[in-house]
Amino acid sequence: MKLLPYTVAGDETMTRVPETPADLDAFRRWVERKTLSGGRIGADTETTGLDTFSPTYRLRTVQFGDSRDAWVLQVEGRPEMQEAARRALLDLPRLVFHNAAFDLLVLDRHLGVPLATLAPKVTDSKIIAHLFDPRPRHEGGYGLALKELCARDVDPSAPDTQGDLTQVFRSIGETKATGWAAIDINHPTYLQYAGLDVILVSRLLPVLEERLRKAGVPRTLVDFEHRVMIVCAKMERRGMLVEQEYVRGLVDRLGEESALHAARAERYGVTSVNAPKQVATALVGMGETLTETTDSGALKVDKSILLDLADLDQNWQPRGTRRANPLADAVLRSKRAGKWRTSYGMAMRDGLDVDGRIHPKINSLQARTARMSISGPPLQQLPSGDWTIRRGLRPEPGHRIFSVDYSAVEMRVLAALADETVMKRAIAEGRDLHGFTAELIYGPEYTSFHRKLCKGVGFGKVYGGGAVTLSRQTGAPLADVKKAIGAYDRTYRGIKRFSSKLQREARADGYVVRTPVGRRLPLDRDRVYAATNYVVQSTARDVLCQALLDLDAKGLVDYLFLPIHDEVLGSAPDDIAEDVAREVGATMRMDFFGVPLDTDPDVGGRSWGSLYMKSASTMIANDSWYAANPDAARVAEAARR
Repeated sequence: MKLLPYTVAGDETMTRVPETPADLDAFRRWVERKTLSGGRIGADTETTGLDTFSPTYRLRTVQFGDSRDAWVLQVEGRPEMQEAARRALLDLPRLVFHNAAFDLLVLDRHLGVPLATLAPKVTDSKIIAHLFDPRPRHEGGYGLALKELCARDVDPSAPDTQGDLTQVFRSIGETKATGWAAIDINHPTYLQYAGLDVILVSRLLPVLEERLRKAGVPRTLVDFEHRVMIVCAKMERRGMLVEQEYVRGLVDRLGEESALHAARAERYGVTSVNAPKQVATALVGMGETLTETTDSGALKVDKSILLDLADLDQNWQPRGTRRANPLADAVLRSKRAGKWRTSYGMAMRDGLDVDGRIHPKINSLQARTARMSISGPPLQQLPSGDWTIRRGLRPEPGHRIFSVDYSAVEMRVLAALADETVMKRAIAEGRDLHGFTAELIYGPEYTSFHRKLCKGVGFGKVYGGGAVTLSRQTGAPLADVKKAIGAYDRTYRGIKRFSSKLQREARADGYVVRTPVGRRLPLDRDRVYAATNYVVQSTARDVLCQALLDLDAKGLVDYLFLPIHDEVLGSAPDDIAEDVAREVGATMRMDFFGVPLDTDPDVGGRSWGSLYMKSASTMIANDSWYAANPDAARVAEAARR
């Protein structure tokens, strides 16, 4: 038995690493005692990396511990250790993980411990931390990482063993990313790191739970988030098939496109589209006026500014409000193609499991508002109308893809929370909300531009965009935007009252605003006005999560791939796809404080992109590359069918 003593907060702790059958018997007796006592046991895994479903992925250790003792089982290549770890996971009544979804999927896939069996008895300390303060430390929050939380609440003098491990990785010629697979499994720093994590999480959880209790966060919300985490883990485990030939061609095409537009930018003296100073200098030289600066004082040339200069809206469609700057257009398109090539094309090409699937990681509790995120690749960041990347992902053979999304869910949530009677009446009548607003403000002869402006103002209430941002996005003069905002506030007085009420409550509660489910959303002192959009976004997210739980209760999550903003994506066999989509839509629909939250099921063909492909002619008209490559249009039309 390897013994690794360590002092934590003045207490002597011990990490034990079984080596012999007798050592393993001692571990089993410890598990029996802990099972009888019914206490919570910290648990964790060490693996070769984060790509859980990679064909070369390996589970190296499984560890268990309480506040004083840890056991590290070296399961890699050792069936007897694997069985002991599996038995402990199944027998122990209550377990604590930090970032549990990751470990649950690892253990499900690589140790044969079913997700459905293990997950219901797991507490995730990261969820508890997020519910108290969702901000990371660099944003002024309490922190979400295990080590930083423990340094604050368990032992301020505890060393950063992960930092020590990074040094070990470098000493053997590896990086922070590759060292986990290469390090000797018997390295004492590695074993100490593994053991300390379960001791630390066992000490941390009671502190976090007491803090949550004092903050008045309801236990029902804790349970809700754990159930949502399990549903999202099920979807992540399912994954999506990749159209590999298409994706390989897409990677090549995006590389060519990025280079093409970079060459356009070089004509204006920009040798690197990723060099903001070069871009800003060239734009000023072309007569453009740049007024915004970064924190360091440099001229800002971010995406929103470049879109404005290129006369493009947020969906990359021409606005027709100014002469498009060719350099801004070239920089935007080169950077977008390069990002898509790396973040999407290469991620889909290289991130396959043995069955040709990718498994995007679904973080069910992310951001300050708790909105979900997806990584590997970040599919929730795709433009809403683009089919190019989505074309590479497809359902099972003999299945059709479907999506179900909510209709204007944020605006409806806002109307319900604010009890805005005029807006609620328009929703009840089935009116186009943005057109209805434009008609109230500008009269029945309102134009499409008026509707676009009113839509922008409405979403500004939801997403926090101010007059300057809206002016840039729409191309409307700032004075016109300010007038529209004033008219909007006069038309929907309930929203203005609701916003003022939230800000008063937040100031009285230590700059924290609370949602209807009791979620705490900390505000920055200089941005208290963000209270409205935080509450609306967070509540809309909770609406979707409740729908996921309802779908799970009906067994419909088995058909789903991903939750994306206010939408779920899935597939079903050809003969029942329409029926499944309708049932998913019916299950998601709900009445929210008297406002109907309607859904819009849509069934496509043999790829996710088919939901966005209306006709080959439309694609050719909107994409010069496809216009120059007629064979590609036939491929796209086949995918649509």
